[in-house]
Amino acid sequence: ESKQQVPHFYLTVDIRMDKCMDIRQTLNKQIADDKSAAGAKISVNDFIVKASAKSLLAVPDVNASWLGDKIRKYKKADISVAVQTERGLMVPIVRSACCLGLKSISSEVKALAGRAREGSLTPQDMTGGTFTISNLGMFGVKSFAAIVNPPQAAILAVGGARKEVVKTDAGYEEVLVMSATLSCDHRVVDGAVGAQWLAAFKGYLEDPMTMLL
Repeated sequence: ESKQQVPHFYLTVDIRMDKCMDIRQTLNKQIADDKSAAGAKISVNDFIVKASAKSLLAVPDVNASWLGDKIRKYKKADISVAVQTERGLMVPIVRSACCLGLKSISSEVKALAGRAREGSLTPQDMTGGTFTISNLGMFGVKSFAAIVNPPQAAILAVGGARKEVVKTDAGYEEVLVMSATLSCDHRVVDGAVGAQWLAAFKGYLEDPMTMLL
């Protein structure tokens, strides 16, 4: 139904993940040293959820839904996170992800994913998201295009990080790169707005400290 009724278009960027990985390593070391946070660990996907939420606040035209005769825009970013289970794909929601820190996002995603795999999610857990993330990087996928999850206006498809050699002013350098593709409903989001959102998302991940501002 989505592919038949939603006019999709796709935008892809490559993102340098070196700084993100360094900060993740530092944060996880601090968490490991904190005995009260036993077992906690921040994943790359937690950074992606946070960066997506911040980008939705920065470019609010993407944080919207198509309601047939009007467009609804949202003030908060409720991020739907696709989880593969034995019962099929489920999409629980991290509520107000824009207001959560990385540690809280990590805890919420783990809890929701666990309940998804146990089959104990409620309809409330999966209803009302404003944007969706589908991450297949853990399966070795480089890039892909996801189908918009109506009535949401966009979905982000994330591939795995890979090493690439790039030319710099000093010569050549090996860097860590991740591809991300934004699928948009053209009735709500036009190409320029989608590009602005991806630029914001790329900026937050390439310089994660800006997510704290």
